[in-house]
Amino acid sequence: MQAKATLRMHRATPRKTRLVVDLIRGKNVSEAETILRFTDKRVATPVLKLLKSARANAVNNHDMFEDDLFVAEVQVGAGPTLKRYLPRARGRADLLRKRTSHITITLEERSGK
Repeated sequence: MQAKATLRMHRATPRKTRLVVDLIRGKNVSEAETILRFTDKRVATPVLKLLKSARANAVNNHDMFEDDLFVAEVQVGAGPTLKRYLPRARGRADLLRKRTSHITITLEERSGK
């Protein structure tokens, strides 16, 4: 049984998001929450909120036991890129790419004690 939660169009680059997400892959949910709470990156706050949402989905929708949950899979993909222009000297313009990311967290129950 799996429980998922998805965050789409988050305004952070996928590369920076993967740095935070790699810290919690394979960890218990309580341990992952502690790691995210003390991670000093801006992306950690929305990822923590997404992890709590996935935990709530598992407990409320799939009747999973909260203490046995662990982060089975975390995916970070590139979302649409917002293209903006920055004025430069002599009438030129530079392209700014404001990247977005799609984050998916999948939780599973650990079996066997």
